[in-house]
Amino acid sequence: MQADRYVLDTSAILALTGGEQGDELVTRLLSRAASRKIKIFISFASFTECFYIRWQAAGEEEALKLVLHLGLLPIERVESDEETSLLAGELKANHALSFADAWVAALAISRGARLVHKDPEFEQLSNRLTFVRLPYK
Repeated sequence: MQADRYVLDTSAILALTGGEQGDELVTRLLSRAASRKIKIFISFASFTECFYIRWQAAGEEEALKLVLHLGLLPIERVESDEETSLLAGELKANHALSFADAWVAALAISRGARLVHKDPEFEQLSNRLTFVRLPYK
């Protein structure tokens, strides 16, 4: 586990952009990433979730604004690759996780990163992941 690597789950991004509890911690992590003290990743699955959730809540224009905002943040978007996809499949097959959560968890495992989230569903992976827990929903 590398203390200088983090993966933001969809819930962490939505906390940040929606002013929910935990947004200040995500803001601090982003500030550290901007200073190149840490590295932050977001999965393509979380990117997609953020887009459609914002669209459903506030419309297409707001969803597109969110995409622009995410593009300005000091985070690296990670697309699908075979190794991480197989790990996500193994997690999905053996745990009660959504596809997106399985992929986010697999990304954190594969990158040796801490998972920043506010979803209790990830607790079942506590033997495989290190978390930065935001206040649960």
